[in-house]
Amino acid sequence: MPEIALLAIESSCDDTSAAVCINGQIVSNLIANQKVHEQYGGVVPEMASREHTKNIVPVATEALKKANISWQDLNAIAFTRGPGLMGSLLVGGIFAKSLAQALQIPLIDVHHMQAHVLAHFIDEPKPKFPFLCLTVSGGHTQIVLVKDYLDMQIIGTTIDDAAGEAFDKTAKMLELPYPGGPLIDKYAQLGNYKRFKFSEPQIDGLNFSFSGLKTNVLYFLQKEIKQNPNFIQENLNDICASVQHTIVHILMKKLTQAAQQTGIKEIAIAGGVSANSGLRTALQQLGEQNNWNTYIPQFQYCTDNAGMIAITAYHKYLKQEFCALDIPIKARLEF
Repeated sequence: MPEIALLAIESSCDDTSAAVCINGQIVSNLIANQKVHEQYGGVVPEMASREHTKNIVPVATEALKKANISWQDLNAIAFTRGPGLMGSLLVGGIFAKSLAQALQIPLIDVHHMQAHVLAHFIDEPKPKFPFLCLTVSGGHTQIVLVKDYLDMQIIGTTIDDAAGEAFDKTAKMLELPYPGGPLIDKYAQLGNYKRFKFSEPQIDGLNFSFSGLKTNVLYFLQKEIKQNPNFIQENLNDICASVQHTIVHILMKKLTQAAQQTGIKEIAIAGGVSANSGLRTALQQLGEQNNWNTYIPQFQYCTDNAGMIAITAYHKYLKQEFCALDIPIKARLEF
């Protein structure tokens, strides 16, 4: 039997994921996507919960099968405690708690955003401590000072909307199907980012703001469509390129500022938006200009996945940081 075998469950939003970690190595990482939300242009929380209920047992079973271990081989069960959609979190949390109780093995709770950061320790190359990690998703935009595996400090965050939400809402304005963020990235690669100019917030310190940008894009589109009803269709690539360039520039400006303030040259990005090609390219370019060592996770570890939950749980297991079976699950959860 493996020395340390963990099963991790991730169910914070609309992806049901299970992963197995054996001695610090991710040996399986499965994700069941939910297509039901596409027709609504966004995640419907009640539907997400029901889909998780359908998917969680098959996904967990298949993760064990792929890892070639049995339930009895497991040393601990890990799950996403928060933040996320409450109903979705409850499905994964209750499943994990029940499993840990039935198998009489420890339970490990994991913070979703900390897990995004620790996704960097699944594969090589791995950043050295301390490092800065820009975590960017649909619900969060943060600059995290990472001192150790389980010692992190948020030094910059959004004061309103997240960068991922700015991508998603822009996609909706452009009448792109859900999920729209990857489509903006796709069309942006075909467009001229200098074509349209959008406002950038003037926020002191390392914090972000994206609500003003969303409003700017909305008013811009309304004005142009009045003059030309086909404006979006005729200029889609350039609109996407210009919006994406603006968002990426805002992110990179603050990240550069954080690096200068801290003197840290180990720089990483994580979260769903770190899959964006414009952001990945911008980080690499800045890294070369500033002599940074830059780190970007594999695509499968950028979006919500249980692999990142598993690697975080592994480091908590090493420190025997287990939780009680009655630990509350929280939609809002601080570091």
